[in-house]
Amino acid sequence: MTLWIPDRATLTRPAYLSLAEQLAQAIRRGTIAPGDRLMPQRQLADRLDLSLQTVSRAYEELIRRGLVSGEVGRGSFVLPPETRAPYLSQRSGEVVDLSILKPVTSRLHVDRMRDGMAWLAQNMPAQDALSFRPNSVLPPHRNVAAGWLARGGIDAAPERIVITDGATPAISTAVMTAVPPGGTLAAARLTHHLLIPLARYLGLHLEPLEVDDDGIVPASLDRAARRGSVAAVYLQPSAINPLALVSSVARREEIVAVARRHDLMIIENDVLNALIKDRPAPFVALAPERVLHISGFTKITLPGLRLAYLVVPERLATAAANRHLVTNWIATPVMVELLSHWIGDGTIAELIDWQRAALAERHALAAEMLRGMPFRAHPQSLHLWMELPAHTDEDAFVAQAHSGGVAVASGRAFRLGERVGGGAVRIALGSTDAAGLRRGLGVVRDMLARSAEPVLPMI
Repeated sequence: MTLWIPDRATLTRPAYLSLAEQLAQAIRRGTIAPGDRLMPQRQLADRLDLSLQTVSRAYEELIRRGLVSGEVGRGSFVLPPETRAPYLSQRSGEVVDLSILKPVTSRLHVDRMRDGMAWLAQNMPAQDALSFRPNSVLPPHRNVAAGWLARGGIDAAPERIVITDGATPAISTAVMTAVPPGGTLAAARLTHHLLIPLARYLGLHLEPLEVDDDGIVPASLDRAARRGSVAAVYLQPSAINPLALVSSVARREEIVAVARRHDLMIIENDVLNALIKDRPAPFVALAPERVLHISGFTKITLPGLRLAYLVVPERLATAAANRHLVTNWIATPVMVELLSHWIGDGTIAELIDWQRAALAERHALAAEMLRGMPFRAHPQSLHLWMELPAHTDEDAFVAQAHSGGVAVASGRAFRLGERVGGGAVRIALGSTDAAGLRRGLGVVRDMLARSAEPVLPMI
């Protein structure tokens, strides 16, 4: 158990956030080391003369930030850096948060959600409120899902579709369906930050694959598969990957050929789906017999619409449905009702078109603010990938940016295995308003302009 005690005299209101920030800074500095158990909440409350509720809320905030895990009966433990969430919490409005991936939003989105809630109040079927079984409430919505997916070139029978509360449970269900316990899942060396702890919790091995400007290198997947332990490969082929690239049709066909040669399953995270203008055919259209395809709505419309469609091969439909049942049971029926209504009346298409136009403005702003600096982006990506000078420590850069009033995500959160090349940070473009983005990018630009002097690790 750590003996480090926050300074009571420097706490500001609200006290729980100030206390959480002191503890977070101590964790980032290494004063409280990975694996350390924090002081029991009641004991810390007594030492600082604070209420137990204040300390409990501070610990909950650390858990929400991904810095600490709470274990019932054992206490709260500091997570190692590689398992922490890639974003920093916004602090009382002082920090421009460019670390968490969100779509651009406006008053339009609030109005549409309020209109949707009003529609539901008048039209919601009783079963949305009263049903407890997925098969008694979701079949009509799977038909709507099949029609929506067909617009994107995906031919999926309704019984092959699992509706989930967002992409995260869809990813979890897909991984558990495609990879047996103790098995190996291959993924790009820069991948989804939540895939790393998910594999650890499920007892799976993650095999890092080489990446070039067109996505995963087929030869790298072939070599990994020849070693005999890979069951599936996880792909983010359309701008949601850290490098914000969109793989070509030719590269997708090469990956499919390798997967067929070695009988590998493919998990395709395609959460930006219809947002990507003229996107290549998805993997599920190229190899429906082996692809588990995830398309979401949260990232392409508005954060409150936490829903996704998971399409699975026919032979795995029952297994996928059962795995979703034991982990999530059922997607929230009332929100599924709203999604189906919005697909039917054109609201989803309207919001996607709006998002595409808004992102064009955000990318233009980023290009203006970061002119001449090395970064990767796609016109419809929600982020950019900023490469750092060779001598720069990623975590130190993130910490110094936070001190300067902007939160960005360290490249380490997305990396499998050892770092190849220089460090980087991910910068979200939709998580604040245009003024906040300009201010945050200005901080990053100024830090990079001063980077002739090395940014050394904080001690």
